This record gives sequence, structure tokens and C-alpha cells, in this order.
Amino acid sequence: MIASVGAGGLALAISACGSGTDTAQPAGSAPASSPASSPASSAPASSAPQAGGPALAKTADIPVGGGAVFKDQKIVVTQPTDGEFKAFTAVCTHQGCTVADVADGTINCPCHGSKFNIADGAVTDGPAQEPLAEQQIKVDGDQITLA
Repeated sequence: MIASVGAGGLALAISACGSGTDTAQPAGSAPASSPASSPASSAPASSAPQAGGPALAKTADIPVGGGAVFKDQKIVVTQPTDGEFKAFTAVCTHQGCTVADVADGTINCPCHGSKFNIADGAVTDGPAQEPLAEQQIKVDGDQITLA
């Protein structure tokens, strides 16, 4: 009996570490009413990027040397240099938390402090070991959409 309590406690401790400060909404909560207008809104974990949907953002909404996190679509869009737009998954490769923001040339995960380069998604500061996967976007005029 003591062994089973110990194993249960270990499982609880591991799951508590994995949840960190992840900002995902609990199951059953309603998604934001307008995903395109709210880059920092949250969504249920089951939502996935939809190609050809409404614009994620206008190009003017993505600062040069920075970016924006679209939690509903689990995408982060960056503009490493003027007119160059990149997109990566917003799911941290360390333990699956959603990245929180883009600042000082990095995409930042709030759970354990991992940082990723805005130009290629490479890890610049761990504990993550793997880069963020690049995602396909389309820039048409001043609109950025999923490709």
C-alpha cells in the first residue's frame, strides 16, 4: 500500500510540473469570439490551425524584431527583419506549454523559461532541446493567413 501511495504522489508531482503556468483553458470553456482580433486569446487544447481561414493579423500588427502569439491557432508569427514573416508552432517542445510572448528577439515559454529564436525557431535558452516547428503562412498585401 505504501508503494502505491508513493507512485501516486510521484505521478501527481510530475503532472503538476508539466502543467506549470500553461495558459490553456479548461475543457469545455468557450473559445474567444474573434480569434483574428485577439492574438493573446486562449482556446481549448483540441483546436488546430485551419488553412484558408480568416486573417491571423495584418502585417502592421507584427513588429519588426518581434512577433505575436495566436493561442487559438497555436501559432506564433514573427518578423525577424523588415518584410520577412515567419511562423512557428506556439507549443513549446519542452513540455507542451503554449508560448506566452515574443520579446527581445526570442519567443518565450512561461512554464520553464525556454526561449526560441524568432528567425528560425531554434532554442536559444533551455530546458527545451528541440526547435519550434515552422508553420506555413501566406502574406497577401497586408494580410497574414495560414497557408
